[in-house]
Amino acid sequence: MSASPETPAARPLGGFAAGLALVLVAVLVGVAAQRVSQGTPVPTAASAVTPTGHTTTVAVVADGMRFHPDRIEVPPGDRLVIELTNRDHRRHDLVLDSGAKTAPIARGGTARLDAGVVGAETQGWCSLPGHRQAGMTLRIVPTGSAPAASGHTGDAHAAPAAPQLDAMAAPDAGFAARDAVAPATPSGRLHRRELHVEEVQREVAPGVRQRLWTFDGAVPGPVLRGRVGDTFEITLVNDGTVDHGIDFHAGAVAPDEVMRPIDPGQRLTYRFTATRAGIWMYHCSTMPMLHHIGNGMYGAVIIDPPDLPRVDREYVLVQSELYLGPDGEPGDLAKMQAERPDAVVFNGYVAQYAHRPLPARAGERVRVWLLDAGPNRDSSFHVVGTQFDTVYREGRWENRPTDPGGAQVLGLGPAAGGFVEMVFPEPGHYPFVSHVMVDAERGARGIFEVR
Repeated sequence: MSASPETPAARPLGGFAAGLALVLVAVLVGVAAQRVSQGTPVPTAASAVTPTGHTTTVAVVADGMRFHPDRIEVPPGDRLVIELTNRDHRRHDLVLDSGAKTAPIARGGTARLDAGVVGAETQGWCSLPGHRQAGMTLRIVPTGSAPAASGHTGDAHAAPAAPQLDAMAAPDAGFAARDAVAPATPSGRLHRRELHVEEVQREVAPGVRQRLWTFDGAVPGPVLRGRVGDTFEITLVNDGTVDHGIDFHAGAVAPDEVMRPIDPGQRLTYRFTATRAGIWMYHCSTMPMLHHIGNGMYGAVIIDPPDLPRVDREYVLVQSELYLGPDGEPGDLAKMQAERPDAVVFNGYVAQYAHRPLPARAGERVRVWLLDAGPNRDSSFHVVGTQFDTVYREGRWENRPTDPGGAQVLGLGPAAGGFVEMVFPEPGHYPFVSHVMVDAERGARGIFEVR
C-alpha cells in the first residue's frame, strides 16, 4: 500500500479514522474570555439590553465535526467577538441566526466573527452540507438567562419541501436505464484509474431531480473489476465544492492517508492489492459519511473468486436508498438519521428495470452480483418464478449447482455483497425485488424479460 497525495498539505488522519477516534477522544479547548473596554457598540436587533461598552472575546476551535466550546456565556450587553480556528480535517464556517457569518475556513485557518451586542440567546452552526445536522452547532447565552423554551433545529428560514415521489410512475419514453451488465475481467494485473468527484443534478425518479455527489457523475459509481492479487491504483480528483474522500473495502490498508478528505481542486492516489474475493463497496470517507453515502457517493469493486465459472449473462445491481431534499438539492440528512427513505432503488433510479427489463433467454445461466450500499436498509434479493442454485455471499460459497438444496433469497446487510445464479426455465417476465416488501414498493424492483 502506498499513498501519493499530489497536493502539498499537512497529512492528518483520514476522515474515517478521525471519525472513529473522536468516539474515544474529545479535544477540549478552553475559552479565552476577556472583557475589554471599547467604544459603545451598536446593539443587535434582537437585543433589548443596554450596551456595556465592553467586548468579550472567545476562542472557539472547530475540530471533530464539533465546535469547542459549543456553549458561550456572555455578560448581557457585552459585544461578543469569536475567534474561530479550524483544526479539523475539512473546511468549516460559522453562521449565526442573527445573520453574522464567516467564510469557509481551511484546516489551520482562523477567522474573526463580530456577533454584536448579546442580549438574547443566539444559535450558531456550520453551514457546509450536512455539518449542522451532524451536530456542528453552538449556543451563545447571556449570563444568568433562563434556558430557551425550545431548541433551534431548523435553518434560519424554512427549507423548501421535498418533491413528491411516485414509485409507480413510468419514466419518459426517452429514458435510458443504467447499464447493469457486469464489466469483463481485465487481463492485466495493475489497474490504474482516475475517479472524479462530480456534483450533478440527475433524475432519480420520474419528474424528481436531486443534486447528487458522485464518482464520475454516476450513481452508483463505476464498477471496477479484477482478480485476487491484482493491484489497483486509483487517483481521486475532487472536482466538487466540498471536501470528499474515498474508502475501498476491497483493500486492507491503514486509513490515515488514503482515506483522508481532500479539498476541492486536490487529488490523492489510493493504492491497494486485492487479497480476497467478493463484491466490495467503495464510498466517500468524509464525515458525515451517512450524508455522503446517502447522497450518491458509493460504488462496487468485483474481485473474482479463483476459477469463477463462465456464465451466459452477468449483471450488477447495487441497492441503495433515496432521502429526498428539495428539488435539485442534496439529500436530506435528517431523513437519513431518522431512517425515513423516500425510495429504495437498484442502480440509482426508482424501479428503472421494471420499465426497462433486463434481457435473458430460457435455459441460459444468469449471474447477478448484488451489493447493498445502504446506507441503512437491509436487502433480501429474490427473483419471482425461479430459484437460486448458486449462492456466494461475503466471500463464501453457500450453494453450488450440484448441491441438492437451493435458495430463495440473498440476504445482505449494508455494505455486504455476493452473487446468485439461476437458469430461467421458460420464456416469460420474472420480477425481481428486495423481499423487504415495503422497499419493493418503494422502488427496489425490476423484471427479467426472458425470451
